Amino acid sequence: MNATTQSEVQHLVSAEEWQLRVDLAACYRLVALYGWSDLVFTHISARVPGPEHHFLINPYGLMFDEITASSLVKVDQQCNKVIDSPYPVNPAGFVIHSAVHAVREDIQCVLHTHTKAGIAVSAQKNGVLPISQQSTFVLASLAYHGYEGVAIRDDEKVRLQADLGEANFLMLRNHGLLTCGKTIADAFLSMYTFENTCQIQIAAQSGGGELTQVDPRIVEGVGHAMKVQTGGLGGSFVWPSLIRKLDRIDPGYKD
Repeated sequence: MNATTQSEVQHLVSAEEWQLRVDLAACYRLVALYGWSDLVFTHISARVPGPEHHFLINPYGLMFDEITASSLVKVDQQCNKVIDSPYPVNPAGFVIHSAVHAVREDIQCVLHTHTKAGIAVSAQKNGVLPISQQSTFVLASLAYHGYEGVAIRDDEKVRLQADLGEANFLMLRNHGLLTCGKTIADAFLSMYTFENTCQIQIAAQSGGGELTQVDPRIVEGVGHAMKVQTGGLGGSFVWPSLIRKLDRIDPGYKD
């Protein structure tokens, strides 16, 4: 199959959508760089600005470090391609992401992973434990969704939507992690925190001793603490440095 070229896609979309494509492709490359990808089997989606409820998702079959701005697939909420693409879209990925985008107007980006640490904690009855600074940020906006098998059935959407509610962190039981963000940068920073939370928990539990838990009152005030830490900028505080890092080692995402 011949991929659509950068110039062809740029000619078909607005400057705003092209920048969104560049940022989303960068996010895929960063997920691969940090070791969170699962071959070709997870997804990051971004809502395209406008009233049409179109969104961008990865071309199914490409590794995350192969994805470019022009290769991202633009679909509507029925998974119909809005711009012709030689690549398919994964039905399971579409079910999860379209479910979130359909009910969360405040969300631009949904990021989903299948990391070992994330799945390990998702399989634990008590889920995320308040045992680290990172965990307090997650627990301030965390929800859980029970495992229903590979997400290929539309009827699961309503239950996933109800479980997510207004949370920005969703633990998919026996499955993995999901974050929502007002921007791609926000979703990435949230996943960085979520993944580290799970890695720290597994490491702490491996020691075999009794764990010290954070005072619940600290979790209640963590939203203010996070704003202070990022100067009120959220993910956009760290995104420029991540892009500089990516440009030094893997700039092909812009094509």
